[in-house]
Amino acid sequence: MKDKGGIRTIDAGVPRLLRRWATAEDPTAGAPLDDLTDLSPAESTLTTPDGAALALSEAGPRDGALFVLAHCWTGDRRVWGPVARRLVQAGHRVVRYDHRGHGRSTVGSAPLALETLADDLALVLDRVAGDDRAVVAGHSMGGMTIQALAGSRPDVLAGRAGSAVLVSTSSAAVLHGTRGRFGPRVVAHPRVGAMLGRSVLGPWTVRSFVGRRPCLAHLQAVTETFTATDGAVRGRLLQGMTTMDLAPGLARLAMPVTVVVGGRDRHTPPAAARRIAGAVPGSKLVEVPDAGHMLPFEAPDLLARELLVAAGAARLVTSSESAPAGERSL
Repeated sequence: MKDKGGIRTIDAGVPRLLRRWATAEDPTAGAPLDDLTDLSPAESTLTTPDGAALALSEAGPRDGALFVLAHCWTGDRRVWGPVARRLVQAGHRVVRYDHRGHGRSTVGSAPLALETLADDLALVLDRVAGDDRAVVAGHSMGGMTIQALAGSRPDVLAGRAGSAVLVSTSSAAVLHGTRGRFGPRVVAHPRVGAMLGRSVLGPWTVRSFVGRRPCLAHLQAVTETFTATDGAVRGRLLQGMTTMDLAPGLARLAMPVTVVVGGRDRHTPPAAARRIAGAVPGSKLVEVPDAGHMLPFEAPDLLARELLVAAGAARLVTSSESAPAGERSL
């Protein structure tokens, strides 16, 4: 960016940069926000006690392992699409849902806080798990939601989940100092949404969310879901993430836990992942070199494999299957 007579302009090199990003290798084949329409997902709505309507989608056969996937801040359930597609194609059942205030889910009257999102996750698990025990996975805020549920209602996870996969997430505050004081107000401002909605400036602004090799489709997906999320929702939830301390819940994760982080993640960096893994005895830590924060886009094959391994570790595969879930072909 350059200042010219008090007006901020974009360097001529930025569009050239976008062109380079547009030709980058894309493991999502140009569809980072995958709604799995061709796999005929079943759509449903779950109403919470405070009146929020949570949008759910389920795909895959019921005789495979069950995966429940929670998405990131200012994302929606489509963020997990590339990973979900691989799991369904491997013969498993995948449930995704939109956090309240995101995607097609409404806000309700309860406070917009991680504790409320944890209660929502408990309801989702109660709805979909039945006699099955799920692999529950969360990306960024989704991982924080799992940790919050472990702290507030560990009995739910113990009864409904057999293992947990925490992706690109943190157990401690993600913003500090001046950024912590002003960040929530900044992201809530309408001008921020308008800025990110611009075709050139938006992808350039969210460049820090991906790793060494940016792909334009991934950056466009980040801006699409961010601008679709109401500013008040963005601000209130980020405010909660500036003061959170989820460490007490980690000690209550009495199940196999896998922690996955991009080596170039600037928002929930490897140090945050190491803190989580260090607090959970026997947990597995996976670092993805050169990847950033958006691992469901940047490394869907790796995440699908780790989820399948987690299913095998929790013995969630039905007896009719001939091989452990972690060894099944994608």
